Amino acid sequence: MDQTNAGPILLFDGVCNLCNGLVRFVAANDPARRVRFAALQSPLAASLLGSGAAMPPDDGTFVLLAHGRRFERSDAALHLALELRAPWPLAFGAILLPRTWRDGVYRVIARNRYRWFGRQDVCAVPSPELRARFLDGADAAGSG
Repeated sequence: MDQTNAGPILLFDGVCNLCNGLVRFVAANDPARRVRFAALQSPLAASLLGSGAAMPPDDGTFVLLAHGRRFERSDAALHLALELRAPWPLAFGAILLPRTWRDGVYRVIARNRYRWFGRQDVCAVPSPELRARFLDGADAAGSG
């Protein structure tokens, strides 16, 4: 089976401390180990997104590829919650709020994420246990 069809894939900004924290949080709350990861800066992300280059991290978004669909911003966060152990799937109820409101909050956080949480000069290298969940192979966090 193709590795990219094994379950949801979270594409994240590999130099963002908040995003790297999100990866660790998801890994800790996904007991079935279904969610896989790749940095937006990686060649695999570019390939999965179907463009010549990955989505720029300055866009402030992460992308969730799940169930044959592409989710971004607050939609990605809420659909990601569905993949986690209880009580996190309850957060999906926020989908009832207008997307403009949800994405507005998301954009404020995204725009300030480096200032509030910091950033790395290069993509973080995950622990050996977490590395197995990355789709990029040995250079697990990408080349960002």
